[in-house]
Amino acid sequence: MLRPLELYIGLRYTRAKRRNHFISFISAISMGGIALAVMLLITVLSVMNGFETELRERILGMASHVTVSGGDGALDDWRGVRDEIMARSPAVEAAAPYIRGEGMLRSGRDLSGTLLRGVLPEFETEVSDVARNMVAGSFDDLAPGAYRIVIGVELARLLGVRVGDTVDLMIPQANTTPAGILPRFRRFRVAGIFEVGMYEYDRGLVFLHLRDAATLYRLGDGVTGLRVQLTDLFDAPAVTRQLEVTLRPGLRVSNWTREHANFFRAIATEKTVMFIILSLIIAVAAFNIVSMLVMVVTDKQGDIAILRTLGMTPRSVMSIFMVQGSLIGVIGTLTGVGLGVLLSINIENIVPLLERLLNTDLLSADVYYISQLKAELHGEDVGRIAALALFLSFLSTLYPAWRAARVQPAEALRYD
Repeated sequence: MLRPLELYIGLRYTRAKRRNHFISFISAISMGGIALAVMLLITVLSVMNGFETELRERILGMASHVTVSGGDGALDDWRGVRDEIMARSPAVEAAAPYIRGEGMLRSGRDLSGTLLRGVLPEFETEVSDVARNMVAGSFDDLAPGAYRIVIGVELARLLGVRVGDTVDLMIPQANTTPAGILPRFRRFRVAGIFEVGMYEYDRGLVFLHLRDAATLYRLGDGVTGLRVQLTDLFDAPAVTRQLEVTLRPGLRVSNWTREHANFFRAIATEKTVMFIILSLIIAVAAFNIVSMLVMVVTDKQGDIAILRTLGMTPRSVMSIFMVQGSLIGVIGTLTGVGLGVLLSINIENIVPLLERLLNTDLLSADVYYISQLKAELHGEDVGRIAALALFLSFLSTLYPAWRAARVQPAEALRYD
């Protein structure tokens, strides 16, 4: 006989008998519910982890880790400030000047508002991923005085233009002419088309050479600011504080954690809320064990009475039913963990398959920031979910086991 005795009897009670198939069915339902809830929670958190990482990489692939700009909106001696930044902080990997503005592109009858970014191609490639995501043309074709632009693939599709076509750019600054006050206007040639995978950038961002942007906005040798790339993007707050102290007065220093703080805080809040909601599903599945064990205790009252008359203590009786309930929780949790890990690893292949089967686009690029679903499995999330499921399963066994321990042998055997 397996020792200890409580473990042997508890394992024996989990096996189906002819007269308690319904109880075994409830046990299977409880086990399946826990497995399903654990699988869903692992998958959802993994997808949200992947979404957060992908979003951060795509945003910071086009945005800057740290931004240094002039207090009045213009930075004149940007080369001196750039050298100072590179010398002050070893965490700085590169820095590039930029001019930021807004404008409107026109091709034929098609119009679209855009964000303009004047850059130096040789510096910009060190702080952004746009040059590595060109689908047509070359980012290096931006040259001073040539009046060429690089646009996103969605904007090119909207305007119906390709590399080599011309577009008209208007900016919200006025020219005084004999005909009156007119917006500033310039014709550009499309030198390249990029696709970074974020609709916001692919649809609304235009690059042009820094000198052309300075001419349009009449900035002379000035720029809007410097975009700073760090070796580790999570060093941005520390580097920001350091630069605020060491750089010359009058400069404004910001970083991605400030500029996108609300966005990433919303994602973190959403992850927490989803964890709580799906944890309640685990709780519901785990508490099904309560009803199952109560029925088992009622069914086994005669057995309990006989065991008590043979000298088994109430604590041992409790252990029997705690073993039975905990075993259901362990099997359900392990099954859910296995299925959740398997689903998280293969989610990138499953979603395209569902889209083909349903003939629909589940993640439309013009609605969602990320149009491809990716998962990032974290071991600490899996451990936390498994521990929660096991704890709730164990907690669900206490009341039925306590009731079993209170069975009075005389009362249970009176009518047997």
